[in-house]
Amino acid sequence: MTHLVYLSLGSNLGNREANLRSAMARLNQVGRVVSVSSFYETEPVEFTAQPLFLNCALAFETMDQPAHLLNKVLTIEREMGRTRTEEQRKGPRIIDIDILLFDHAIRASPALTIPHPAMHQRRFVLEPLAEIAPQARHPLLQKTIQELVSGLPAGPSVRRLPVNASEEQDR
Repeated sequence: MTHLVYLSLGSNLGNREANLRSAMARLNQVGRVVSVSSFYETEPVEFTAQPLFLNCALAFETMDQPAHLLNKVLTIEREMGRTRTEEQRKGPRIIDIDILLFDHAIRASPALTIPHPAMHQRRFVLEPLAEIAPQARHPLLQKTIQELVSGLPAGPSVRRLPVNASEEQDR
C-alpha cells in the first residue's frame, strides 16, 4: 500500500540548495518525490544565533510504515553529515528532514509524533507546505494547511525565492 507523506526539509550550513537537492535525490531512492515547493529563505527560530535556513516542503509516496520511513530519513541525514545531539537539536545543520503528515495518521511515540507536534506554529513549515498542499488537513486540528497559515501571527521572516529559468523547465 502506498502512503502519502508530507516532509519538511531545511539546511543552513554549506551549500544549502545543494543540500536540499541531495536530500531529495536520496529520498527518491527510498520512495517517490511527487511534488516540491519553492525554496524559502527563513530566519531561525528558538536558537536565533545561526545562519538563515533554506527550506522546502515535499509530497512523498512510500510503501514504508512511519517507523521505517523515519529510520530511512535519519540514515539520509547521517549520510549527509548530520549528527543529532540534544545540544545541537535547534542549532545549525547541513540537513533536517521532518515528517509532517503521514496519510491521515495520528501517532505519538518517543521516537516519532505524527502530525509533527509544532508544524502548526511554524511559518517556515506551513508556507512551503501550503504551496503544494493547501487543502491537506491536519488530522488533530481539523484545519487545512491554508487555514493554519492564515491563522499564524506575525513572526520570523519567510521569503519565497524566485524560481530560475532552468528550474522552471524542470517543473
